[in-house]
Amino acid sequence: MIHDYIVVGSGPSGAQAAQTLVNDGARVAMLDVGVKDDLYRGMVPDADFTSIREQDPDQYRYLLGTAFEGISWGGVKVGAQLTPPRKFMMHGIDRWIPLESSTFSPMESLAYGGLGNGWGLGCFVFSGPELEKAGPDHGKMKTAYEVISRRIGIAAARDDAASYGLGGLDCFQEALKIDTNCHALYEAYRAKRGTLNQQGFFMGQPPMAILTQDQGERKQVAYKDMDFYSDQDMSAYRPWMTVDGLKKHSCFSYHENCLVVRFEEKEGHVEVSVNRTDTHGKEVLRCKRLLLASGVLGTARIVLRSFQEGKVRLPLICNHYCYVPCLHLRMLGKPVERLRTSLAQLVLFHDEERTHADVAVASLFSYRSLLLFRLIKEAPLNFSDGRKIMQYLQSSFIIAGIHHPDAASADKSIELREDLSTITHDKLHAHYALSEEEVKGTRQREHKYISALRTLKCFAIKRVYPGFGSSIHYGGTLPYSRQDKPFTLAPNGRLHGTKYVYVADGSGFGYLPAKGPTFSLMANAHIVAQNALSS
Repeated sequence: MIHDYIVVGSGPSGAQAAQTLVNDGARVAMLDVGVKDDLYRGMVPDADFTSIREQDPDQYRYLLGTAFEGISWGGVKVGAQLTPPRKFMMHGIDRWIPLESSTFSPMESLAYGGLGNGWGLGCFVFSGPELEKAGPDHGKMKTAYEVISRRIGIAAARDDAASYGLGGLDCFQEALKIDTNCHALYEAYRAKRGTLNQQGFFMGQPPMAILTQDQGERKQVAYKDMDFYSDQDMSAYRPWMTVDGLKKHSCFSYHENCLVVRFEEKEGHVEVSVNRTDTHGKEVLRCKRLLLASGVLGTARIVLRSFQEGKVRLPLICNHYCYVPCLHLRMLGKPVERLRTSLAQLVLFHDEERTHADVAVASLFSYRSLLLFRLIKEAPLNFSDGRKIMQYLQSSFIIAGIHHPDAASADKSIELREDLSTITHDKLHAHYALSEEEVKGTRQREHKYISALRTLKCFAIKRVYPGFGSSIHYGGTLPYSRQDKPFTLAPNGRLHGTKYVYVADGSGFGYLPAKGPTFSLMANAHIVAQNALSS
C-alpha cells in the first residue's frame, strides 16, 4: 500500500501538518513511537491544588511520584522541573535516540503528542523582521497564525505587550485572570510605564493556548492550579487532542511503536524505514509525499542517515536562557488565592531599539504548585531552616524566565557519528558555545531586566543557568535556502536533493526569536503541508 502522505511525529508540528492534509481529503499515515502515561493519567483527582493539599492522603503519589522520581538531586538540569505525571515524555530517549555532549543538554520526546505534553502554552507571533531572519514567508505566516488560533483556541489581551506577542492576530478569546501576586506587579508597571517604555520594556499578558470559553469537547479553564499535573478538562491545548480527533477520520491512520530511521526516494514514491520499539523488528512503509516533523534533532538524524554522506556537521540554534527567582515585596505575608493557574501570568519584552528585530522576553510566574522543595534545594540554607523561611516567602515569589534570541555560528553544531553500541548504530553529538560577545550581550540584558524588576519592587535573589539546551527551543539544522544546497530546505519546505520529502518542524528556521516558537512551528507546519498538497 502506498499512502498519499506520511507524517513523522505527533508533536505540535506533526499534528497540525496532518490536520491540514486530512482537511484536504488526503490519505495520511502518522508514524510515531507514541509513548503514553499509563501510571498517573487516572490518578490525579478532579480538584484544585489547595483542596488536594488539604484533603488527599495519597497526594504524594502524583506530586512527588510513586517512586519519588519527582524529587531531583544534584544541579539544575533539563527535565528536573517535570512533575511525575509529565515525566513519561522522556521515556525511551536514552535507548532509542541517544545524544552525547558536554556542552548541550536538550530535551527530546518520543511521547504521544511529543514535547507538546509539557509545553508552557505561550503563543507568540513572530514579527516581520524576525520572520525575515528565520525564513518563513511573512504573509503566509500571518494567515497561518489565524488558522492555528481557530484550531487550538488562544486566550490573549490587547495591552502594551500585544504588539510583540499577539501581533495582528484577530482570533482569540478573553485573556486569563492574573493572580494576585502578578496583578500587583502589573499595577506597579502601569504606574511606571513611561519610564520602563523609554528603556525598551513592555509588559502585558502572554497569549496562551488555553480556553477561557468552551470549545467543542474542551472546557474553559477552571483555575485549579494543577496545570503541571493534569489535562483533565482539556482547557489547555495539547497536540494529542488533535491526533485523537484525526483518528476518527477514515483517511487517517496512526501507527505507534514506529521509530523512523531513514527514507529512500524511488520513482514516484518514498520508502520509509522503521524500527519497531515493541517487537524490535523492521518495517518499510511507502508514500507519495513524506513530511518530517519529529523535532529538530529527530529530523536531523533521519536526514543524515538517509543521505549517508559520511561525516556532516549541521548548524544548531537554541534560545539560551536563565531564570531569576525574585521577591516581590508588596506580597510579603499576603495570602495566596485558591483559584489560579500555574502558567505564566505576565510577559516582559525588551526591545531597546523598538524595531521588533532584536527582542528578548521574560515570562513571569508566581510559585506554588511545583512545591517548595525545588526552591529550597537552590537556596543557600540548610533544608530545615530553608523550609521555614520559604513558607513565609512563598506568596511573594516571582520567577522570571529570561529568553534570548539566537543565530547560527561555528560553535553551535550537531553531527551523527557511528556507535555500534546503540540500536541504530549511531549517536548524535552536539556542541554549543556562545562567543564572548554573545555572553557579554546576554549578561548585560539580564542586568537590565533585573534593574527593571527592581523598579517594580521585585528584587532578584540570584540568576540560575540550567545549561544550554534547557530552553527546549531548537532550530536551524536544515536552514531555508533559495539555492539548491545539500542539507537545506527550499522556501516551500521541500528538502533540497529530494522530490517528495518535506520538513514541517523548526529545522528550517535560521534564526530563533526569544519568543517561544511553538505557535510559529504549528503555523509553519500548516504552510508546509499546504505546499506538499500543491506539489
